[in-house]
Amino acid sequence: MMKQVMSAAVLAAGLTAAAYAQSAEERAEARLAEFRPTGETTTCLSTSRIRQITPIDDTRWLVTTRGAGTYLNEVSRGCFGASSPFNYLQYQVSGAQLCRGDIVHVIDTGAGMQTGACGLGEYQRVEPVEDAAEQADS
Repeated sequence: MMKQVMSAAVLAAGLTAAAYAQSAEERAEARLAEFRPTGETTTCLSTSRIRQITPIDDTRWLVTTRGAGTYLNEVSRGCFGASSPFNYLQYQVSGAQLCRGDIVHVIDTGAGMQTGACGLGEYQRVEPVEDAAEQADS
């Protein structure tokens, strides 16, 4: 079994917990607005190609790969605390791929305890909105 650990995004300096909670939905929607779906989907990604997993919120994550683009993954039930800057993501795979249905655990960095877990959904390829506009012009 291969064990992988990915850190959640770091909280901006000076942002209070209350401000973080109040604007979490707005930040998630703004981040997602930077991308458009391509219509391409896949059930698995090679772990060696995954560069970063960035939780937008507890149910939607952007997965950046080396050379294969960016994917949106909507996890089952939501992963409590996945988008918290005080947690990180951890998963184990038996092969070399992270696939739909694989379980990802959310680990509290201070206590080292699991705060949530969820199953991955299908990977939906997305591209930055400015890239989509450039391709339409050509």
